[in-house]
Amino acid sequence: MGNTRLRAARMAAGYRSQQDLVDALAARGVTVGIRQVRRWESDNPPLPHPDVRKALAELLGQDLAQLGFTLPTGEAVPARRAAGSALRPPNRGPIRTPNALQPASCSADFLSVTRAHRRLYWTVAPGTLHPAVSAHAALGVALLEATTGRTRLTLGAALAESWLLAGRIEFFDLREPGLAGDTWVRALQAAGEADDTLLGAATLAHMAFIPGWAGNQQGAAERMVAARTYARRGPASAEFLAWLDAVEAECETRCGDTRTALNLIAHGEDLLDAGSEHPNPEWMDWFSPVRLQAFKGNTQLRAGHLPQARETLLHVLEELPADADKQRTVVLGDLAAVEAAAGAPHAAAEYAVRALELLEAHWYATGLERVREVRRALVPWQHEQCIRDLDDRLYGWGAVVSALAN
Repeated sequence: MGNTRLRAARMAAGYRSQQDLVDALAARGVTVGIRQVRRWESDNPPLPHPDVRKALAELLGQDLAQLGFTLPTGEAVPARRAAGSALRPPNRGPIRTPNALQPASCSADFLSVTRAHRRLYWTVAPGTLHPAVSAHAALGVALLEATTGRTRLTLGAALAESWLLAGRIEFFDLREPGLAGDTWVRALQAAGEADDTLLGAATLAHMAFIPGWAGNQQGAAERMVAARTYARRGPASAEFLAWLDAVEAECETRCGDTRTALNLIAHGEDLLDAGSEHPNPEWMDWFSPVRLQAFKGNTQLRAGHLPQARETLLHVLEELPADADKQRTVVLGDLAAVEAAAGAPHAAAEYAVRALELLEAHWYATGLERVREVRRALVPWQHEQCIRDLDDRLYGWGAVVSALAN
């Protein structure tokens, strides 16, 4: 398998080939050959020379130990910590007492908590759940070094899922894309330890959201190519492949190419209609046919197809399951945006208020962003009473406290 940690960090940083990493190091005045990078990514990677270590850690955003290298006794490389990362506890150094070799039951016990966190995500406030998920993942990192064989593979997959969930909370619920990027690198590394290509594909696709939402079309496309490459290596279900289409469609939409996005969504619909002999991964509980339609409605809205977007989104609102209040806030925000674009401020304000009511109980930063976008679109009618009522709700004590607490 080689040094999966370094390989995953390299890909996550955007260096798709070993030569890309060689070139990036050369740009920093550090000369290494591709043969040396291959040795670093081997089963027993040699420690880079001291003048290379700093450049490598800065390029990939992790310290040497996190990149799979064994440091000499007594030598420590401080972990890189993202600015403003208040969500993570301070690094107080590693505990030197090693864990004993864990029994086979270790992975099942760890996985049971991971599964519980997966279910709790839909109902527990992100500010409450995130510390628990992160602490659980930190435990998994410590346990991974004390397991072998099948137990290690199972534990690695559960650890990848935990890091993936922590990153989802950081990106979608707390809008901390920098933190999410670092966390998803850890998820990719854990998926590599488990040799779980579908978890790797899911992580890479999530990582595409970061440049995609920032309008970086090329960066998003590169991560989607990597995600689809990993998906081809595993028995991907039709639903999984349709989700990849949906992710790429959202990135294309945010980069302004709604035509490509609608074509991708149509392809995803065809995949779902055709079905698949492969089952959906147990952990992929964030996607379904109705959620694909939610992606479609948003793209239709941004493409200016208002009647189609209204029809699609109203159907989604009817079909969403009872525990999908986070997604419901986004759909309500999109419906409000449809009405604002159609010149119907009263209907827009009504949908936006409904979204805010849900956000008070189920905080979701992505949902709030939709409402704020609608409010900006309603500036021409801001002196009307319905917009003032919306402002009272948007800037009420409850909304402000929820935003700060989460």
